[in-house]
Amino acid sequence: QVQLVESGGGLVQPGGSLRLSCAASGRIFSDNFMGWYRQAPGEQRELVATINSGGSTDYADSVKGRFAITRDNAKNTVYLQMNSLKPEDTAVYYCNVKILTPPVTRVYWGKGTQVTVSS
Repeated sequence: QVQLVESGGGLVQPGGSLRLSCAASGRIFSDNFMGWYRQAPGEQRELVATINSGGSTDYADSVKGRFAITRDNAKNTVYLQMNSLKPEDTAVYYCNVKILTPPVTRVYWGKGTQVTVSS
């Protein structure tokens, strides 16, 4: 089993910055993806950014150039640096880990952290 603990959400003004962290504990195998999704009220959960164990990243078009995902493999922690925040970034942000042990892929979710961008 894997546990994910998120931190770093909060209220920020438009144009501001926040840094989210997600620490994973438990059976973390070396071949995995760590990432962030978000869900705004009345909307579906959507991908924000992912990073694999080799450091390759993927971003939603809406956050490219503003958000940066990084990870510390020694700490099993993933970070999301969010800059130039916009009101439309307001959502609950969820940490996600996919552990690849072919043929099985295990997926874990954090409980979410609220990010509110408002003046």
